[in-house]
Amino acid sequence: MTESALPMAGLRVLDISSFIAAPAAAVVLGDWGADVIKIEGPDGDPNRTIMHDSSNYPKAPVNYPWQMDSRNKRSLVLDLKKPEARAALDRLIATSDILICNFPPPVRDKLRLTYDDARAVNPKLIYASLTGYGEAGPDRDRPGFDATAYFARSGLLEAQRYEGGPPGVPGPAQGDRATAMALVSSILMALIHRMKTGEGSWVGTSLLGNGLWACGVVAQAALVGAFLEHRPPPERPRSALGNIYRTSDDRWLQLTIVREDKLWAPLCKAVEHPELIDDPRFATQPDRRSRSAELATILRETFARNPYEHWREALAGRGVTFGVISRPQDVPDDQQAVACGAIVETAIPDMSRTLANPVRLSFAEQRIAHPAPALGQHSEEILREAGLSAQEIAALKTSGAVK
Repeated sequence: MTESALPMAGLRVLDISSFIAAPAAAVVLGDWGADVIKIEGPDGDPNRTIMHDSSNYPKAPVNYPWQMDSRNKRSLVLDLKKPEARAALDRLIATSDILICNFPPPVRDKLRLTYDDARAVNPKLIYASLTGYGEAGPDRDRPGFDATAYFARSGLLEAQRYEGGPPGVPGPAQGDRATAMALVSSILMALIHRMKTGEGSWVGTSLLGNGLWACGVVAQAALVGAFLEHRPPPERPRSALGNIYRTSDDRWLQLTIVREDKLWAPLCKAVEHPELIDDPRFATQPDRRSRSAELATILRETFARNPYEHWREALAGRGVTFGVISRPQDVPDDQQAVACGAIVETAIPDMSRTLANPVRLSFAEQRIAHPAPALGQHSEEILREAGLSAQEIAALKTSGAVK
C-alpha cells in the first residue's frame, strides 16, 4: 500500500505539544499517513534531550526517545511569544485539520491558543487538548507528568504496593503512551463527527482520567467503599495461584489462574505434584486460599528446581495460564513481539528497529518510521506551503520569530 492510501493521508496535524503523551498521539496519526508538523519553541521540545536530562532513562549513543516520539514529523520553530510568529501560526491553523496542544490552560490563554481562538480561524478544526488533571476543577492549571498525575494521583502506585514497603516508582512514560491512545481515540471520534456534520470540535483527555481508568478495578471498588489491605509478600500471597515464582535460572513466572476448578489438576501435573490434586489441604478454592502460604512454599521450592524453559514447556503443555516476567534485555530477541508487529524495521540509519503503535488494520500497514527532524529543519518549507512569501519568511527570521 502506498502512503497516499493510508487512512489518515491528506490530513494535516499541528503538534504544538512537548514531552511524550500528546506528541505520541501525533506519532500514531503520522504512522497512519497524516502530515504532522511539529511546532517547537526556539529551545526545542525538551524531549530532544530527555535521555540525558533524566536519571531514569537508559543511556545510548542513539537519541531513541526523540526518534520514537517524533518520527515522520516535520519541524517548524516559532517563538509564539512574538506576535508575528503567532500570526504565522494562524496561517497554518487555517489550512490544518487537527491541532494537538498540551499547554496548561493559563498558557493557552496567554498565547491566545484556546479552542475558541483556533476555532475563530478555522471552524472545521479539531482541537485536541491533553492536560495533567483535566479542564476543570481546583487542579486544572497544574502541570502534570505521568508519574504524578497518571500513576500517583490515580492510586495505581498505592494499589500495587507490598505491605510494609514504599510505593514503587514507575518507569519513564508508561502512562504517557497509554494516555496517547485515548487522545488518538478522541480525535478519531471528532473526525467522524466532522464527516457527519462538517463541524470542527474540541476533544481532550487527561493523565489523571486515564490513570483512574487504568486503575479501574481498585478505583471503582473505592467508589462503593471496598478496599484491600496492602499486597502481602509472595511468601504468603492472597492466592498461591495468582503469584510470582523464581526459576533456577533467576527468571520469574507469573501464575494467573482464575478458573481454579478447571486448572488446579493440570497445574499439579505440570509441576509434577499429582498427589496435590486430591490433597485434602488444598481440595477446594477456600482451602487453597486459607493455606496459601503453605501452598506457595511448595510451588516456590518446585519452580526453583528447573529453568524457565522447562516450566514454559510444562505449563504451556497443560494449558496453564502463566507469563514470564520479561526483562528489558529480552525485548530485542522476542520473536513473538516481531511476529505480531509490535517491533518493526525503520528507515532511520542509526536505529534499525522501533516500536510500532499498537493499532492493527486489515486494510493498511503503518508507515515505516523515518528520522525525526532536526530543530527547525522544515521551517521555510512549511511556511511556504502556508502561503508566506520569501520576504515574509525572511522578516520572521530577522525578528527571531522563526528559526
